[in-house]
Order: sequence, then C-alpha cells, then structure tokens
Amino acid sequence: MSYRVLSEQGGKERHVDCLTREQLKRGHEVALAFRRGDTVPKGATVLPIRPTMLSRALAARSDVLAFAAEVAQALRNAGQADLVHLHGDHVEAAILGPVCRRRGIPLVLTVHGALARRHRQIARRAMGKVDAFIALGSRPMCDLVALGADPHRILTTSSGLDLAILSRLGSAAARDPGLIVSVGSLDPVKNHELVIEAVRLIRLTRPEVRLVIAGDGPERSRLSRLSGADGAIELVGQLPRDEVYGLLRRAQVFVLASRRLPGKGEGVPTAALEALALGTPVIVSSEASLDPAVPDSEAYCTFESGSLDDLVSVLGAVLDDEEKRNRMSARGMQAAASLNWPTVASRVEEWYQVALDAIQLRNRGR
Repeated sequence: MSYRVLSEQGGKERHVDCLTREQLKRGHEVALAFRRGDTVPKGATVLPIRPTMLSRALAARSDVLAFAAEVAQALRNAGQADLVHLHGDHVEAAILGPVCRRRGIPLVLTVHGALARRHRQIARRAMGKVDAFIALGSRPMCDLVALGADPHRILTTSSGLDLAILSRLGSAAARDPGLIVSVGSLDPVKNHELVIEAVRLIRLTRPEVRLVIAGDGPERSRLSRLSGADGAIELVGQLPRDEVYGLLRRAQVFVLASRRLPGKGEGVPTAALEALALGTPVIVSSEASLDPAVPDSEAYCTFESGSLDDLVSVLGAVLDDEEKRNRMSARGMQAAASLNWPTVASRVEEWYQVALDAIQLRNRGR
C-alpha cells in the first residue's frame, strides 16, 4: 500500500516498484493499492478501491486519510492476505492498523523519511497497531522509537540499488573539472538553495566551478531566480535515470543539503547511494545521513545541516584534494556493493517473519 507509485516521480515510488518486482521474482503474489501513478509491475495485481461514506467525509481533511479508508474497506471485502506492507506513516496506519488487527493480518510499515512532529499522541496510538517496522535510515528509526516503537521490531536499512546497471556503467574515466551535481526534487526539504549559495561563494576563488541540479518540484521558479543567468548553475529538470547516471559519472562531487522540517525530513537518499556506486565523491548534510546503509564514515563527507560556512569548507576541501576524492571514490563503490536490490528484498522478506510471529503470539494469548 502506497499513496503514490510510478509514474509519479520520487524515491518512495521507485522503492515500491523495485521491491514489488523483486518479490514477484521470488514467487510472491503481490497486490498493489495506490491512489496516484499508473505503473504496475508485470505479474502484480491491483487491489480495487472505491469511495465510501467514510472516505468521502475524510477527503475534506486529507486525501491520504480518504485513501487509507478505501484500502481498509477493500481489505474487508478481499480474500485473506498473508501480510499488509504499508509505505507511509501514522496517518494511514491509524486507519489500517485496527482493520488488520481485527482480521488477524500482520501489518508492516516502511517509513521512508523523518516523521512529522505533529499529532504525536495520535501517531503513538497508530504505531501501536503496527506489528513490524522498516526504517530507511537512522533518523526515521529514532523517530519511531520516540513514538514508542520497540527497537527490536525495527529493521533499519536503505533502499536498494540496481547494481547490475550501475556496474556496467562503471565510474567515469575522467571527471568534468569543477562539476558539482545534486539530484533530488525541488522541494524545501532538499535545501537546494544552500548548495546554490555555496557554489556562488566558491566561484569567487574557483570560477571553473559549476552546479547542475536534476529534479523538479514546487521550488523551481524560486531556485531559477537564485541561480542567475550566467549559466554557472543549471536546473535541468526531471531526467531519465540513464541521463542522471551519466551526469553523476561526470561529476567531481555530488552534494545533497537536505534539512529537517516540521512536517518531514530525509531518510537515506537513494541518489547519494547511486553516486557512491558510480564512484562519485559524496557530500551530504547531517540530516541526510547514510547511516546505517554505509557504515564506512570515510566513504563520504558530511557537513552540519543548514550551515553555509561548513558546506563551503567541506566542499572546497574535497574539490582541492584529488587524493581524497580518489579515496572517497574507491571506498564509496565498495560500500555500495552490498546494497543491490535482491539483497535488500531478502532482508525485507526475512523481516516479515517478525510481523508474522507477532500475530501468532497474539493469537496464543487469546
């Protein structure tokens, strides 16, 4: 269950698509429930959902709530599922959790980013109806624990990588001198504005430096104005994956400046992991931590989220030190080698057993 799937663009949408494909390869029957998007992997089915009296009432407040109510009704009418895997947060879990409990269906929740800080009492109650959690990064994991989730029922991991494609591309034989690349939606949480400011400052002493940002979103007009008209900073929009990979292979450095906002935050950014796999030196903010997916702290660099001075210092140091870049490139590729999708899907499948065991324990206790 995911509010959005491909063709909607985003890391969560890609994650759901890739995980579904891997699970189908492993012989599972997968039914998808979604509101937006239209790409269904071959072999998967679609859970039919339709408006209900409750969903119509909830729609005025939140279409995500309305969607969850429609999925809950569809589950009541469908045959018995072995497990429900929700990609979302407490909003959907608040409605779906009680339905799954009544029907004896294990509920697994994957949290893709830092959780909203609002409605904490509601969120705490909703999380109590979830049987097992998957947190994409240490930040979502800490947020879940703060809401009362049992750490022993949380798998902390990352999204997977298509290493078959990335390995065939390999790292670039030669990087474009001074090319800095950032990949991510043009959304306030990505904080592209900070990278633009940093590049402007660095260009005062390194005029060859330029920045390319791949992605689209609500901040495009504002970021375009900040970028100026001299061509040093380009917003190239949403690119096909092969063009993104080509851009990453040419870059001397990949930078992501994500920050924590009251309503949301970053998980483990897949674009940064892909850059590592392609041998591109990676710099991320402290709010875009790659922990625990990349335990080698020397495979990438971090700067204090929101600090322009720290970003300029770290970025300048990496640009000025070829030996450091080469070392980061080698260690980054080595770290990414364990993050292929079949491995990640296997971890998810094994973790499902935690939710299945929770159901059995409850049934024995009745």
